[in-house]
Amino acid sequence: MRDVSIGSDMIRLGQFLKLADLIETGGEGKILIASGDVQVNGEADTRRGRQLHPGDVVEVQGRSARVAH
Repeated sequence: MRDVSIGSDMIRLGQFLKLADLIETGGEGKILIASGDVQVNGEADTRRGRQLHPGDVVEVQGRSARVAH
């Protein structure tokens, strides 16, 4: 797992997936999130607009990244 700095107190799940290079396109992220293939802190989340904060861990397709400040 690697830490990805967001430079603020909050970022949306869809944005973070792209920033952390866990997906290649926003469209790919939309599909993966809607299908329940993205986990936040160990639980599937289907909300693309989910707010993430420093310390949150996102996992998709066996790769993970932690939100850092």
